[in-house]
Amino acid sequence: MNNQVIFNLAVSDLDRSKAFFAGLGFHFKPQYSSDNTAYMVVVDDCIHAMLMTEAFFASLIDKPVASAHQANEVIICLSCESREELEGLIARARAAGARIPHPLEDHGFMVDQGFEDLDGHLWNLVWMAPQP
Repeated sequence: MNNQVIFNLAVSDLDRSKAFFAGLGFHFKPQYSSDNTAYMVVVDDCIHAMLMTEAFFASLIDKPVASAHQANEVIICLSCESREELEGLIARARAAGARIPHPLEDHGFMVDQGFEDLDGHLWNLVWMAPQP
């Protein structure tokens, strides 16, 4: 089995979403993108997201496209290499227009905080303290 994860997200404005995620430091592979899609690298060659216009996303399924502003189906969780990386990503997300649903939580062994992107998708960031 291949060791890549590719998740698909419906977005209302593809160009706006690309600009938002580029502002967070993600990059795109145009060779895998189209007028209706943008292939985004989340973590090196391991995790990718295919941002899709809502109309194109709807053409691939046989039920309505859910509005992530109205209901949550999934929370995308990414681990960070440091607390500083986590806090920097949250700051960039806030500056790019993301909603921050809760303050940073420090559990001693783990720090977490999340953001809601422009289309309502929830992203959670965690940093786990190294264990001796």
